[in-house]
Amino acid sequence: MKTLICPRCGCSLVRLGVSKEESAAYTYNGEEYRFCCQGCADLFVTDPETHLQRTKDMVVCPTCLAEKLPQSTFAFEHAGQEIPYCGCPLCQEGFEKDPDYYIKRLAGTIPSEGVVGHDGGSVRPQ
Repeated sequence: MKTLICPRCGCSLVRLGVSKEESAAYTYNGEEYRFCCQGCADLFVTDPETHLQRTKDMVVCPTCLAEKLPQSTFAFEHAGQEIPYCGCPLCQEGFEKDPDYYIKRLAGTIPSEGVVGHDGGSVRPQ
């Protein structure tokens, strides 16, 4: 499962409550990258390869939205697909209760206020 991860800071845009439409964008070597904020996009352009190396393999737990490197994750199978997750039994249990929701949320196809924005707050300045 793929999700948008800021290639500068490694944060999941879903976790931050930043939709694709709200994210900053920059095209590098013919590929469009999405950022959690313009500040990260501005820093990315100074050394794209270094930032891409640091974040290229990151995955996100579909339930708690923790960003991890693959070697720090666990996996379970759902509908013939391997799902990486943080390793918390509650995350796997929660996912299995409503997999469609978590898959869509991680893909960014349904609205999400993110973990930070759940109470109306946001990491983005108003």
